[in-house]
Amino acid sequence: MSAMRRRFNTAGPNDPARHYTLPAVARIPAVRRFVEEQLYFVVHAPRQVGKTTAFRALAHDLTTEGRFAALLVSLESGVPFANDVGAAEETVLDSWRASAEARLPADLQPPPWRNAKPGNRIRVALADWARDSQKPLVLFIDEVDSLEGPALVSILRQLREGYADRPESFPWSLALIGMRNVRDYKVTSDQVDRTHSASPFNIAAEAITLRDFSIEEVAALYNQHTIETGQVFENAAVNRVYKWTRGQPWLVNAVGRQLVEVLVSDPSKSITESHVDAAKALLIERQDTHLDSLAERLREPRVRKVIEPIFTGALLGDLPMDDRQFVLDLGLVGHTADGNVEIANPIYEEIIARVLLRRALDRPLKPRGSAKP
Repeated sequence: MSAMRRRFNTAGPNDPARHYTLPAVARIPAVRRFVEEQLYFVVHAPRQVGKTTAFRALAHDLTTEGRFAALLVSLESGVPFANDVGAAEETVLDSWRASAEARLPADLQPPPWRNAKPGNRIRVALADWARDSQKPLVLFIDEVDSLEGPALVSILRQLREGYADRPESFPWSLALIGMRNVRDYKVTSDQVDRTHSASPFNIAAEAITLRDFSIEEVAALYNQHTIETGQVFENAAVNRVYKWTRGQPWLVNAVGRQLVEVLVSDPSKSITESHVDAAKALLIERQDTHLDSLAERLREPRVRKVIEPIFTGALLGDLPMDDRQFVLDLGLVGHTADGNVEIANPIYEEIIARVLLRRALDRPLKPRGSAKP
């Protein structure tokens, strides 16, 4: 039976056995040093840029190399219980155990969770696991900012409180992974005790981001398809992909998928610039989940306050820095070389322009001479 051909992935974390995959950790080279130095740190980047893929791969590598017990876990299961700390803790710990059973050898999996009072269960569980583990425990906690309210603040505080007990009685190294820098969580929660710290997690030594693909990485990803199928991407086509996507990983994969599965499914035919333009147009018309959620974000007033002036050429003026940072963290905009703000890539720009125009046309016109509200 012949091996299954790999594909461009646009849904969920990459599996290198099924998807064309770049070594995502190469885009965050400092992380291994952070782990070696026992640091607690933050990784923040927009959705669909490869955070989960990168840290799942890194955890696997650290564990198989034999020095650490490393695992990627998530807080996402606690989202329905954001206002019930005890229920959120139980659900999160259940999901962590399932992840450990799926991805760690039996001798590195956590011991049974002890009964503990709500508001202390995460700390107790991690302390027991670190003491029981035959190797230093490294934990990468994903989807941190999917959880809000009392549950998030409680979990962050428990991590802060256990930090001094590492590595014998708490994880050797730990990363919080999400869309926003942990310093900004204080803005989204009124539960933070400001008499102690503006942030409930002030032990992070570093905050880093996961960058988009370079043009060389786009070429390397597409070359994996060429090696496996013989189908060639002309240099001009690769350059065109980078022009439209600016290396945004989901877009690079989505364009690749349209090219080789829809527009040029015959691998004996090379892929050209005109094919790339057609693939870009298809993506914009289809507006798959990632692009649809981008358009949906424009309903949020704090997003529109940043996006609309960019399109009209107006100055951002006195907009709160948090609003600007929020839109940057979403990946909708980026900084130019001279420090100004622009839409992150031409595909996003076209979708946003269409949404803004459609809403402007749908807005009823006021009769002439009508009084101002």
